[in-house]
Amino acid sequence: MDQRMSEQQTTSSPVDRDTGKAATQRAPSSRPAWSKDTESGSAGDQATAAGDIVFDVRDVSVHYGSAPALVNVSLKIRQREITAFIGPSGCGKSTFIRCFNRTNDLIPTAKVSGRINYHEQDLYAKEVDAVEVRRRIGMVFQKPNPFPKSIYDNLTFGPKVNRMKVNLDEVVETSLRRAALWDEVKNKLKQNAYSLSGGQQQRLCIARALTVDPEVILMDEPCSALDPIATAHIEDLMRELERDYTIIIVTHNMQQAARVSDRTAFFTAEVESENNDRRFGRLVEIGDTSMIFSNPNDKRTEDYISGRFG
Repeated sequence: MDQRMSEQQTTSSPVDRDTGKAATQRAPSSRPAWSKDTESGSAGDQATAAGDIVFDVRDVSVHYGSAPALVNVSLKIRQREITAFIGPSGCGKSTFIRCFNRTNDLIPTAKVSGRINYHEQDLYAKEVDAVEVRRRIGMVFQKPNPFPKSIYDNLTFGPKVNRMKVNLDEVVETSLRRAALWDEVKNKLKQNAYSLSGGQQQRLCIARALTVDPEVILMDEPCSALDPIATAHIEDLMRELERDYTIIIVTHNMQQAARVSDRTAFFTAEVESENNDRRFGRLVEIGDTSMIFSNPNDKRTEDYISGRFG
C-alpha cells in the first residue's frame, strides 16, 4: 500500500506547510478503483472523508516538444477542498491543471512525465481510459463555451454520450440547481444557450460538468472574462460546490484565491539557462491559504503576493 509522503521543507524545494498527518491507506487493486466497471461505485464512494488525498502528484514535468513548460512538481490535493494555483504568466499553471484530466493528451507535442495518482491509481497507466478520466474529473475553461444548442441539450449531452441510465429531466434540474441557475432558466430550457449572459453561460458550463457525476471540478481562470457581479456568483457557487466536490482553480486574481480557496500553491517562472531564455514553471510552495498569504515560507512567494513582480 502507498504511504503518504511528506514533501521536503527546504528553500530550494517546494514546501508543503501541512505535512505530518497520518497516511490514508487503501487496499491495493488491479484496476482503477474509480473505473466505470468497478462494483464499488463512483470515485466519490472511494474516499468519503473530507481531507482525504484525492491526487498525489510526484515529480511531474511537462514538455511541449523539447521545450519544458513545467518541471518536477510534487504536491497533494485533498478531498472536498478548493485548491488555488497562483503565479505569474508563463509559470505553467494552466498546463499543470490540464494534467489532472489528461487534456494535455489532446496536444500532439505535449509529453507528461512523473506520476499523478488518483485514489492511488496512476492516471497515465496504459489500462486507464482517458475518456473515463475526463468524466470523473470535469473541467470548466477560461471562456464560457456552451454548445450551440439549447440549454436543455447542453445538459443532456454528457449523459447521452456516456450512455448513463438516468432520468434526463431530473439530471437537468439537479445540475442547474447545484449551479444556482435553475430559477433563472427553468422557463426557457429550449432557448439557445448563447442567449444567456456571460456569467450565466459560465454557470451553465459548470452545470454541464456536473451532469456526468464527477468527483473533481477543474477551473482554469473561470472568472477572467466575467464582470464583478458574475464573478461573485461563481465564487459563491464554488463555496457551495465544495461540500460535495473537490475543486482546483487556476487564477491570476490573488484576492480571489484568498477569498475562495482552502489551500494555495504558488508557481514561479524560471529561465532555462543563461544561453536560452525559454521559461518554464516550477512549484515554490503549497499550504493553507491563510498561511501562504500572511506568512509564506519562501521569499519568492512573499515578493509575488506583495506585488514586487508578476
